[in-house]
Amino acid sequence: MKRRAPWLDDRDAGRGFSPGLIPLDLLAPPYALGARLHRAYYETGLGRRRRLPCRVVSVGGITVGGSGKTPLAAAVAVGLRARGHRVALASRGYGRLRNAGVTPVSDGQRLEGFDPEARGDEPLVLAAGAPGVPVVVGPDREKVGLRAIAFYGTEILVLDDGFQHHRLARDVDVVGLDGRFGLGNGRLLPRGPLREPVSALSRADALVMLDGPLAEPDASRILERTPRVSRFLANRKVLSVTSLAANESLDQSSLEGERVGLLSGIAHPSSFRKTVEALGAEVVAERRFPDHHRYRPRDLAGLSKEASLWLTTEKDGVKILSSWGGSEHIRVVRSRVLFEDESGFFDWLESRLLPAPEPG
Repeated sequence: MKRRAPWLDDRDAGRGFSPGLIPLDLLAPPYALGARLHRAYYETGLGRRRRLPCRVVSVGGITVGGSGKTPLAAAVAVGLRARGHRVALASRGYGRLRNAGVTPVSDGQRLEGFDPEARGDEPLVLAAGAPGVPVVVGPDREKVGLRAIAFYGTEILVLDDGFQHHRLARDVDVVGLDGRFGLGNGRLLPRGPLREPVSALSRADALVMLDGPLAEPDASRILERTPRVSRFLANRKVLSVTSLAANESLDQSSLEGERVGLLSGIAHPSSFRKTVEALGAEVVAERRFPDHHRYRPRDLAGLSKEASLWLTTEKDGVKILSSWGGSEHIRVVRSRVLFEDESGFFDWLESRLLPAPEPG
């Protein structure tokens, strides 16, 4: 079972001279230059940005994996729908094994198909987290948006993980930051977790601190570069703990003092552990896999020997079949993003999306 490289997250890991990290140090500057040039190519007009006949909200991040982009995108879509807008979610479908082009995942009422290999795991999580909102997946966001408009009459398209997708014009850029993880070691890929230099955050319209606030020195570093960017707070709240078949739920309070195992294939497994421990459970075993891991029955072998109850994330749960041996020991922890000032956030968002009323 592969584990995430520690130097991506830990500020102290790799400090001083470390010969093994020299190749990563050498690759980081070219990566940073490429990220800057890619953004500048579209922002200067050299690359043509395509505009859809609807409003577009991008929800993204600046770090690889685990910053809560997908549940945040679902929360934004659900909130806009609650205010009477026709909304759809667009996902690239990262991790799809089969290129099925533009593929509907949900029409907002039911799944069009349950196949993580064709649709990706995160789009299925989006569909579960945004009831009533259609979800469409595909590598070309313009085609995805046009499909959503044609099929569902979409007025506002919410892009999941769209901050680095510059080809499609957007009206609002929302960036999520994990308050517990922050900027990791603060370095760019492949030496650190940053997809772009921190200065790119100045292009955002809003920063949403998830499970925050950010610790120093990340808070000061970001504030210095984003003095005019709006800021909001949100938290991931556990809603339920259910069986894989979703026909049996555990009372969250019943986890108090329970000895559990954790099964995860996500970017920040330590964050999931903290969530479970906050419910009062004692973690006695863990099986960690790489982000977007494709589960197989052998991954569940011998679970009962390590713990009688295993917990996994919603993202992992969509890839584990309830018919597999060992699955009877697994429950899925389902959570949602809730804004601390929900009306304040959506008032702000609507003010950026909708034309100002004409004076009467």
